[in-house]
This record gives sequence, C-alpha cells and structure tokens, in this order.
Amino acid sequence: MKRLIAILAFVGVLCGGSGMVASASSPVLIPIHVIIDAGHGGVDGGASYQNLLEKEINLQISKLLYKKLHEQGFQVVLNRTGDYALSEENKWLSSISRHLKDLAQRRQLAAELQAQMMVSIHANWTNDPGKRGPLVLYQKNHQSFMLADMIQHSLNSVYQVKEEPIRGGRYFLLNQSLCPTVIVEVGYLSNAQDRKWMTIPERQEILVEAIADAIAEYFILVGEMDPSL
Repeated sequence: MKRLIAILAFVGVLCGGSGMVASASSPVLIPIHVIIDAGHGGVDGGASYQNLLEKEINLQISKLLYKKLHEQGFQVVLNRTGDYALSEENKWLSSISRHLKDLAQRRQLAAELQAQMMVSIHANWTNDPGKRGPLVLYQKNHQSFMLADMIQHSLNSVYQVKEEPIRGGRYFLLNQSLCPTVIVEVGYLSNAQDRKWMTIPERQEILVEAIADAIAEYFILVGEMDPSL
C-alpha cells in the first residue's frame, strides 16, 4: 500500500493534483484508463547489451508514454517510477520466489486501481543479431488481441516491418491480469538498429507516439474513453 500511495502522489504531481484526492492514508481513486507497467527494475535488470540494461530502457520509454497519454487526456498510472523491484513491496504473498512476488505485485496494483487496461513495456533479446522489430503479446480475450493488434501495426509502421502479435500463453501478467493486458516488446536489444530506436531520445519519442496513438484508437473503438473523467 505504501508504494501505491507513493505512485498516486507521483501521478498527482504530474497531473496537477488530479491523481488522488482525500488524505494519503485513505486515497480516493479516480477512474484509471491505463496502467503502464515498466518491466523489471532493481535487482532484476532484464536483458542487456554491454552497459545497456533493459530495465532502464523500459523505464525511460514508460515515462515518455505516461507523459504522452496524459497530454492526450487519459488518466494514467506508472507502476514503477524509479529503479526498484516491485517485489520489495509485496509483503502479502507467501512465496520464496522474488520473481513471482514481483509479478504478483504488478497484477495486484492493476487490480486495486481497477484500470481499464495494462500495457507492459519491455525490450526483446535473441541470439540472432539480425532479428529486429517490435513484438506485442496478448491475452486469450478479444479486447487484449484488439489492443495488441493496434499497437503491433502502429509500431510496424515505424520499424518498416510486417510482424503480427502473438498469444503469450505462458506469461504471468497475461494469465493473471483482470483487465485487458498486453506486453509490448518495443524492439531487440540484440539488434543494432533497434538499439538506436530504443535509446536515442528523439526516436524513443516516435516509438511512444506510435504506442499512444494505438491506445487512443483502441479506446475510441471500444467506446470507453471519456476525457471528462
């Protein structure tokens, strides 16, 4: 709960105070359109290439996506605002697995906030340095597939590739999340071209705009976006 309050306070600052009302000990939540899951963090660096760590790229892109969506009128929460592991806040799950506690905490936060969708940002890796481009994974439900398909094709236009989203059957967040959820592998750290897209600020902005545009299109199609919220 402490991390939830901290996140809401962070959102309140960036939203000019609209992220939370009442006292910090008893926050009253406004409807949340999107929760952005910045993958990995803390002791979990994710994939890496030389001195580049996935967790840092994920956070950079997630913060930019938060800013972009907020500017478009969405109510957004970013679940990790710094370099820490969400497992550190999970005191309720009796498991010795730090990884499981981390994933469960991400799922629990989305459930507490009753978000309308969760977008999990990651960077991909393969032993084939020639493989490149985005990959979006979806749940076994129509809304998740719709969202994944829109984000996939929006990013395809940036990378000039023709990839299709795939069902992510073995992923905890996709199996456990209560709201439409997708995992966005923004590009491959193992590919030189993709690394430029994911690490150069000007190119990060282009990637984020493509993701944000797809999210906005999704809400228009499902009729759930109300800018007055």
